[in-house]
Amino acid sequence: MARAPNLNALPYFEAVARRGSLSRAAEELAVSPSAVSQQIKLLEQQLGVRLFRRSGRALNLTLEGELLAQTAGTALRMLTDAQANLGQTRTARRLNLRVSPSFGVRWLGPRLSEFLTQHPDWDLRVDAAPDPTDFDREIMDLDVRYGTGQWSGLYSQPLVADHVLPLASPDYLAGLRRDDPLAGARLIDSARALCQWDYWFWHNGIASRANKKTILMDRSSMALQLALDGAGVVLESLALASAELASGDLVPVTPAHPVLRFPAYWALCPARFVKRRPVRLFLDWAKDQAALHEAEVARLLDLHGLCVSDIDPETQLYRRPDH
Repeated sequence: MARAPNLNALPYFEAVARRGSLSRAAEELAVSPSAVSQQIKLLEQQLGVRLFRRSGRALNLTLEGELLAQTAGTALRMLTDAQANLGQTRTARRLNLRVSPSFGVRWLGPRLSEFLTQHPDWDLRVDAAPDPTDFDREIMDLDVRYGTGQWSGLYSQPLVADHVLPLASPDYLAGLRRDDPLAGARLIDSARALCQWDYWFWHNGIASRANKKTILMDRSSMALQLALDGAGVVLESLALASAELASGDLVPVTPAHPVLRFPAYWALCPARFVKRRPVRLFLDWAKDQAALHEAEVARLLDLHGLCVSDIDPETQLYRRPDH
């Protein structure tokens, strides 16, 4: 393997080596299987070795193929980073950001105008998507995710804490028992939330009623809307519902019980991305915005006479799906 491989063919080779199939690699690269096959043949001809051997319908790497595969993925990432560095002047004010949908709509969206006011010449792209970013395959600088902070191989910085409490519309609350408002209430749960009704009852030493008259919604934004429409009591985070609490559209249902607080929204990226100026500036801005949000939440909790109980989501919350 004396000659350097054709750089144009490397992405095709890397995809086939990783996926073990021409068709799956073609689907990933959005090309035809024949185009992938042609690039592999050209690469083999150039290097003078066989890179794959067929076993049934699968493709297995030869010894020479394994040697090339060990460095191909790293080489491609290095080339991508080098290209980004070479174009640093052109892209110094460009930020590609992905956020979980509910957080993007309820928390980040209303604050982005402030960011753009501070950085009017920035090129900003925001992608609200439920799935986390694959930084090896997608052109993305930063991802904001909901979870416990455990993301293997990624730098993570806590941004916004959850303050979780039962909320309802004033009209719905008026129809509940004063001594035990949850006794006959319809409970609204978010299927993707870290803290759900069964944990809330357990934490407060109350026999669980989450299996009675419970509505389970796929998204927090949908659960929140049901509560605003007077359909029940939602267990919701003030990261998403502080504006409704401030306006009085939603009110606390159980003021005698503490608000549960834990870190929930995290900024994620490969560690090497933290050095990028757009990432650093956005993280600093988001940290300042989170501090302002925390102060506003503290004011609202004090206004309603609510106390806070800090919990560790990694050890105390036993339901931990992505949000």
